[in-house]
Amino acid sequence: MSIQSHGHEHEMEPQYGLPERLPAGETILWQGSPDFKDVALRIFHVRKAAIYFAVLLALRAAFVVGDGGGLADALLALVWPLPLALTALASLTALAWLTAGTAVYTLTDKRIVMRIGIVLTLTFNIPLRSIRAAALRQAHRGSGDIVVQLAGPDRIAFLHLWPHVRPWRVAHPEPMLRAVHDAARVASLLSQAWAATVDGAASTGAEGAANPAPAAAGASTPAAGAAPGRPRSHWQPSPT
Repeated sequence: MSIQSHGHEHEMEPQYGLPERLPAGETILWQGSPDFKDVALRIFHVRKAAIYFAVLLALRAAFVVGDGGGLADALLALVWPLPLALTALASLTALAWLTAGTAVYTLTDKRIVMRIGIVLTLTFNIPLRSIRAAALRQAHRGSGDIVVQLAGPDRIAFLHLWPHVRPWRVAHPEPMLRAVHDAARVASLLSQAWAATVDGAASTGAEGAANPAPAAAGASTPAAGAAPGRPRSHWQPSPT
């Protein structure tokens, strides 16, 4: 099973967050969307941008006063930069709202499904067998990011995933579930599902060794050297 992508309009989804209804025998373990506030603060850095503009405006007013101008002159000097700053902050906030509102992450006992995109909705199916490693970065109020490293040759373009991707990993993009509520619990569910998938694949491989049978077309196996259990962590958790 390889990574698959679909382009579609999510209003026409046969099942919420999914491009098609789950087949028999597959179960949803968790489903959720990014937290808007966390997306605004940690991905689009709205708070930092607000501080930046506030400092610039304060300096502009201070320079006017320092040159002998009065309070009215200082306020007049802010007439055109203030609306620009507010427009920029409103644009960042709108992007954060749209990013959080249009994304749906689904974890089943067989795969991760990421439905993302503002203008064009894309859905990526990532089989658990295609995951080499996973890690959790916890943020505030129990939310956090869960990043997965893909095994094998399959890749998803960085720009197709952004901002649902680990920053700065352009050559080998790593999908990321961003600003997830109760991230530790979701990471635990992913770890358990991944371990069960690896154990099942190992059992199937052992049976196949005793009773050889042709492999299913397109089937993939866990990364070489991967042992059953929790996915190996390759990203140290950060308090930020």
